[in-house]
Amino acid sequence: MSLLNLESTELAELSQKVRAEYEELKAKNLKLDLTRGKPSAEQLDFADELLALPGQGNYRTASGEDVRNYGNLKGIEDIRAIWAELLGVSVDNIFAGDSSSLNIMFDLVSWSYLFGNNDSERPWKDEEKVKWICPVPGYDRHFTITETLGFDMVTVPMLEDGPDINAIEELVKDPQVKGMWTVPVFGNPTGISFSEEVCDRLAAMETAAADFRIIWDNAYAVHTLTDEFPVIHDVVGKAAAAGNPNRFWVLTSTSKITHAGGGVSFFASSADNLAWYSKIAGVRGIGPNKVNQLAHAKYFHDAEGVKAVMRKHAGSLAPKFDAVLNTLEERLGQYEVARWTKPTGGYFISLDVIDGTANRVWELARDAGIKLTEAGSSFPLHQDPNDRNIRLAPSLPPLEEVTEAMDGVATCVLLAAIEKLEGK
Repeated sequence: MSLLNLESTELAELSQKVRAEYEELKAKNLKLDLTRGKPSAEQLDFADELLALPGQGNYRTASGEDVRNYGNLKGIEDIRAIWAELLGVSVDNIFAGDSSSLNIMFDLVSWSYLFGNNDSERPWKDEEKVKWICPVPGYDRHFTITETLGFDMVTVPMLEDGPDINAIEELVKDPQVKGMWTVPVFGNPTGISFSEEVCDRLAAMETAAADFRIIWDNAYAVHTLTDEFPVIHDVVGKAAAAGNPNRFWVLTSTSKITHAGGGVSFFASSADNLAWYSKIAGVRGIGPNKVNQLAHAKYFHDAEGVKAVMRKHAGSLAPKFDAVLNTLEERLGQYEVARWTKPTGGYFISLDVIDGTANRVWELARDAGIKLTEAGSSFPLHQDPNDRNIRLAPSLPPLEEVTEAMDGVATCVLLAAIEKLEGK
């Protein structure tokens, strides 16, 4: 019963029904929030053991380093070894930092802008123009970094196996194209994971700019919603084998594994990239919070310990994702007014509504007391050319609130579609 094929009388009848539902929705005076992918209180509680670690008198690493003192810019090996195993890289090719991998991303891009990176002929600020590839829909905070630095952001569509690699291979023939954003596993907001073919082609493709970099934000590398963990492709090794050893800056963190406000970040790359980073990072600071790194190492013990924690998260998150998907199917499936991703991991669901109605859906939800991430947020400069994409983030609210919010969102999607068909 596609909404687009309804007879005028059927559309009028449905319109009356949905408008009544929307008025009932507004009368509830809801205060529900599906805006950002924050862990819930239940998820944060999983790691409360950390608050007592490493414990009084327990301040030495396995190698005997006193974590209370200055130094060790690369972070302690105890925690680096765990994440090296998870990512499939050498422990020598990974640094551990403070709580935010986004901070490291900003450093990498802004330092390349100010000083040039280890393959640059000149600082990027001295280039006539800097262009940056942005797969869409994508992560808004990524786009904000390159927007803030004034880069030209060139979009490519996200396909079922990753970004449009054919389009990317053409774009990198331009020497002004200096980099690219990616979330390769359970992407934000689509939940899509890159295929090995896409990874291989990104690692091997020829680029006109010798200092071209791909930020490989593996934020959701172990964030499964099932009992199965995703395959992690060693793009650092792939790029080295293809003759492009410095291509990837790989980032991840424990932010949605332990405590988002007090985790550990990781930066994996080639030896030359790490040396370049260290030279500038050593000016910015003397070293990371090694006490917190030791606490995390003792909490996890090993890579299997990380996976055990992630199974707890999956148990908390999966029912909320099921609630979103079930509601979308039950309320919207028959009308063919929306499409949505069905991720098996990560923190988001990407919802595409009828072209030209995403902002209206957002407005209707806002007026009914349901906060959604603003329409267009998954595109550079918040400009979705089709006005169709909405990012859903079900992790923070309790399950019953997720269910109630999504029922309301479905009503808003239907009403916005009806308004468009009615020419309003």
